[in-house]
Amino acid sequence: MRSVEAITSQLHARGMRVTPQRERIIGLLVANERHPTVDSLFDAVRESMPTISRRTVYQTVHDLETLGEVRLLDLGTGSVRVDPNVETAHHHLVCRVCGRVRDVAAPKRGVAVPAETAVAFHVDDVDVIYRGTCTECAAG
Repeated sequence: MRSVEAITSQLHARGMRVTPQRERIIGLLVANERHPTVDSLFDAVRESMPTISRRTVYQTVHDLETLGEVRLLDLGTGSVRVDPNVETAHHHLVCRVCGRVRDVAAPKRGVAVPAETAVAFHVDDVDVIYRGTCTECAAG
């Protein structure tokens, strides 16, 4: 994900409002590798901005997705996750115990559709989710 300044400039260029709340949300996502839920972003922003609405957080992450700055992920963990790593092709590791999500480098070109399915279908994107137990949870 690009810097807060670069993203806010892009929002301005598209005629979108840039508020302190949006800047704070963007700041929480820059260099964030934890794949936060939208609700955890709301909780984090609310600590310093108690009047922020959940709607503002959801609208901001959807706007960032429209700009191509984040991907919203449904990894089957019960909450939408925000993935700010849109620059590199990767899949995801999801711990069944703690729910932590990590990126795993993998070229998306390496996944093939079975021949009988590929006849009537053009693949634009591939999402692979590896489920298991992280080292921390396995040790404890």
